[in-house]
Amino acid sequence: MNSAITRVSSGRPWEPVVGYCRAVRAGDWVHVAGTTAVDDQGNVLFPGDAAAQTRVVLETIARALTDAGASLEQVVRTRMFVVNISEWEAIGREHGRVFGDIRPASTMVEVSALVDPDLLVEIEAEAYIGS
Repeated sequence: MNSAITRVSSGRPWEPVVGYCRAVRAGDWVHVAGTTAVDDQGNVLFPGDAAAQTRVVLETIARALTDAGASLEQVVRTRMFVVNISEWEAIGREHGRVFGDIRPASTMVEVSALVDPDLLVEIEAEAYIGS
């Protein structure tokens, strides 16, 4: 295993089944996997509330970044996958609450579905921690 790569697990049971982890630090980069608003048992939090789900997702991403030795301030890219683009403003407002001063390159796209029909948003993040 490459010592320049650190994997950060969320501890959720589906990580080994699917073959991924919450975040990977590779040198000066931290990549956070697509993150949704679920608890440790996989139950969807705040069904029907895109803003609340976005808050949970961004809190989870912040924890993963910290666990990988990074911070929200070092995020340079986010990708937001939403099942209903008409919710863009509520999702965008929450994203802006966290990233308004950081202002990473960001993308929001509508997708036909996420892994659970009650999930409304999934977000990925990339952080650069080099000098």
